[in-house]
Amino acid sequence: MSVPAAAVRVLTPTGMLGAGFAQSTVDRGLALGADVISVDAGSTDSGPHYLGSGTAKTTAAAVARDLRMLLRASAQARIPLIVGSCGTSGTDSGVEWVAGVVDDVLREENLGLSVATIRSEQRADFINERLREGAVHPLAPAAALDEATVDSCTHVVGMMGHEPIEEALRAGADVVLAGRATDTAVAAAFPLMMGMPPGPTWHAAKIVECGGQCTTNPRTGGVLTTIDHTGFTIEPLDPDAACTPISVAAHMLYETVNPFRMREPAGELDVTESTYTALDARRVRVEGSRFHPAEQHTIKLEGARITGYETMSFTAIRDEHILAHVEDWTELFVKVFTDRVAQTLGLDSTDYDFDLRRYGYDAVLQTLDPAGRPPREIGVMLLVRAATQELATAVAKVANPLMLHLPTPDMAYLPSLAFATSPAETERGPVYEFVLNHVVDTRTPTEMFRIDHRKAPSHA
Repeated sequence: MSVPAAAVRVLTPTGMLGAGFAQSTVDRGLALGADVISVDAGSTDSGPHYLGSGTAKTTAAAVARDLRMLLRASAQARIPLIVGSCGTSGTDSGVEWVAGVVDDVLREENLGLSVATIRSEQRADFINERLREGAVHPLAPAAALDEATVDSCTHVVGMMGHEPIEEALRAGADVVLAGRATDTAVAAAFPLMMGMPPGPTWHAAKIVECGGQCTTNPRTGGVLTTIDHTGFTIEPLDPDAACTPISVAAHMLYETVNPFRMREPAGELDVTESTYTALDARRVRVEGSRFHPAEQHTIKLEGARITGYETMSFTAIRDEHILAHVEDWTELFVKVFTDRVAQTLGLDSTDYDFDLRRYGYDAVLQTLDPAGRPPREIGVMLLVRAATQELATAVAKVANPLMLHLPTPDMAYLPSLAFATSPAETERGPVYEFVLNHVVDTRTPTEMFRIDHRKAPSHA
């Protein structure tokens, strides 16, 4: 490790573990000389439920399928495999869930790979202690944090940079299963450990974070990036796809506040001077990327808490008259519904909350949806939230006859609408919200994370 490598090749087979990819993707990456396999396994894209509940959005069978191919490749090529944000949100339970799948595959495949797990879940008392020390700061638009908010979270994770992953690799791990991590840290850790410069490394890691999304055909598989001391070269692993200067440069627009700068725990990536050059019809060369180390290393906190319990009901409307006067129908629904809840259950707006979404009309864009002719049909989804599941369901049931037969004010007959399910009410359980968007000043880059080196499972 004392002499920097001339280049490091990072194989990223997919943007999300469990999303699936072809065996040919991995085979081609190994044939091109991959030095490490990196794959992200988590995201906050699907909302706070997975962090709040500590469960995964992916099914175990899909994760096992992907891991089987990757673990075989790691053993065959004798290169590390790094998985970040295990179990979707990177909770301790998510890491253990993925580690259990890995243990099963290693045993079944008779693979003697060593595994390190990195836990990123944070204790409330630790965060509150750092809060009292003035070491916790809000990120816009969040407000200053208080201890009650921290205590209300069911799970809190810290988003690690590359340093804990590098520590696990240096200790000899063949497979690193990390808790919550930046998408880029998963791909950057090994090249940085091997002496690659931070500018090209962090930029390359950002481009490959979503696998083939930086190619002309994101559905066809992953990418291989070769990082050296002056830049990086990226190419798709599907022969029918291509990387172009536009497809590569455009990925800096994805999930960033500023397309030229991106903050990591250790500093800031700066691509204002980067150049993107097509080497041929499929490969792109990037140079000029820089990385500015931060004066203070920070770790971002993510936390979720229960805000209530939710019950859902869904009906469909094809009555032409209602569709032509859907605003009048909605206004009447809200009035009749709230009046009946007050009359039958004795509740007011402080006791429950509800949302009425009209799919096919304005459910997605709401007031931004351009006006047009009436749709042929719309789906109406009612979401009721209350302090208990029983109360949410009771309120939703008050709406049942309205979602089946409510006419517009000028109709002389009762229309028949169509429930999507029977029973019409579906209990969705606890509903969570994100409440932490803050960073912690760290004393060391690894102090908030716990690394455990596991023995290889005995073979069947």
